Amino acid sequence: MGPRVVLVTGCSRYLGGHLAARFAANPDIERVLGVDTEPPSRDLLRRMGRAEFVRADIRNPLIAKVIATAHVDTVVHASVTANPAGPAGRTVMKEMNVIGTMQLLAACQKSPHVRKLVVKSTSAVYGSSSRDPAVFTEDMGPKDLPSSGYAKDAVEVEGYVRGFARRRPDVDVTALRFTNFIGPRIDTVLTRYFALPVVPTVMGYDARVQLLHSEDALAVLERATLHDLPGVYNVGGDGVLMLSQAIRRAGRIALPVPSAAVPTMGRFFRGARLVDFSPDQMRFLNWGRVVDTTLLKEEFGFTPRWTTQQAFDDYVSGRALRPLIDPELVTSVERGVLDLAARFR
Repeated sequence: MGPRVVLVTGCSRYLGGHLAARFAANPDIERVLGVDTEPPSRDLLRRMGRAEFVRADIRNPLIAKVIATAHVDTVVHASVTANPAGPAGRTVMKEMNVIGTMQLLAACQKSPHVRKLVVKSTSAVYGSSSRDPAVFTEDMGPKDLPSSGYAKDAVEVEGYVRGFARRRPDVDVTALRFTNFIGPRIDTVLTRYFALPVVPTVMGYDARVQLLHSEDALAVLERATLHDLPGVYNVGGDGVLMLSQAIRRAGRIALPVPSAAVPTMGRFFRGARLVDFSPDQMRFLNWGRVVDTTLLKEEFGFTPRWTTQQAFDDYVSGRALRPLIDPELVTSVERGVLDLAARFR
């Protein structure tokens, strides 16, 4: 039996709002509630159609009243975010991610109507370090436990979700560990990073980056909601890009920075409100991260439409980024490097 009354958190942002819009367009779903502390933009609200916006803070226990009164049977927790906003952004971000999740799960636990929970998590729970395996599978843990930022929040969130699943075994719980989102319409730390005319990198490092198109992310969340697919799944596009390759494909100029200067660089970009780098994001730019998506394809039944490279190229073309380096020059250089490598084999 499919969902009848769906509640989506984080509906004022791209993912939550567009997901609520998809559910609103589905005639089999009777009612859609979009919850957030701030109303969606006028354009997003229009896209959401018959979905009802509820101005509520999931950190407040009153969220339980919203769920109980509407007889919500399916909750999609899409508001866990890596994007702090404002001067006190990091503090508020942690409160929304961790305290908000705790209150939301408490509300779900009290309601006899809830039978499905879908949680937007992140592959950042695996951390990033020099000791990482080439590919992370769902049963692996981090080699170095994330100690701060979004990654630490996500680890805590997943811990609370596992506890909820034990207390309410009658509820189907799906946790989706997404790789970094990319796309022409979504705004993330990474999309802002690659849009910088001069892109800072850590000298001596070239991270492996696995990306997921924002449209694929929406499709995965929609499928998890409409079908009974409990479990934990890695979600990412096929293939990887080296950080240096991605910068070249965007027509940007890389600026290698010594490791000792990275904290200063992070403070500069944060102060200029260009990109808010957190320590865990800086580690990602050092080491990267790649996940195995076998379970996603074989058990969950979904294969991303865009590969990592295709998703990144769609972001570049969709944002109409003006290249500082001629794309043909980039192609010829990459071809020359490959030819040179082949001669020395």
